[in-house]
Amino acid sequence: MDYKIILASNSPRRKELLKGLDLDFEVRIIPDIDESHPENTPLENIPCYIARKKADAYRASMRKDELTITADTVVILDNEILEKPSGRENAIEMIKRLSGRKHRVVTAVVLTTAEKQKEFSVISTVEFAELTNEEIEYYVDKYQPFDKAGAYGIQEWIGYIGVKGIEGSFYNVMGLPIQRLYGELKHF
Repeated sequence: MDYKIILASNSPRRKELLKGLDLDFEVRIIPDIDESHPENTPLENIPCYIARKKADAYRASMRKDELTITADTVVILDNEILEKPSGRENAIEMIKRLSGRKHRVVTAVVLTTAEKQKEFSVISTVEFAELTNEEIEYYVDKYQPFDKAGAYGIQEWIGYIGVKGIEGSFYNVMGLPIQRLYGELKHF
């Protein structure tokens, strides 16, 4: 690549996935970026809106030879976004709602250089098996998924025992549609 890649994310999952592409990159964080969005924004468009806001926050400090990757992921159930849980009880409640049902995971990625910007989003559908209260509480207490949209990490124990099926990208559900990102970087 002609650019030095900057991952604008503190997510350990995004770092791990980007490392899997064998690309050199640097993590750069600007704290407290406003992630609000207009109230009437369609749910599937919210990640693009927020990822673009994140990208715009980095633009002023970017050098000409840098390409910044920003991303945002949402979990959508019943036309509602399941944010990161506020604590144990909220996480348990979210997973109970996901149990035995399908939901959508939308991740948007924005690639930004000094000259141009490209954005895309990927939607995956995840189906959970029926989970017992004991399984849900075990997962929340052991893995404490408080930094994860929808209160779960598909790559963790809950994904092993609870995910019946996925339509779309597994890595998208982890937080970065890595195959699509690779293709976009090749053509950037």
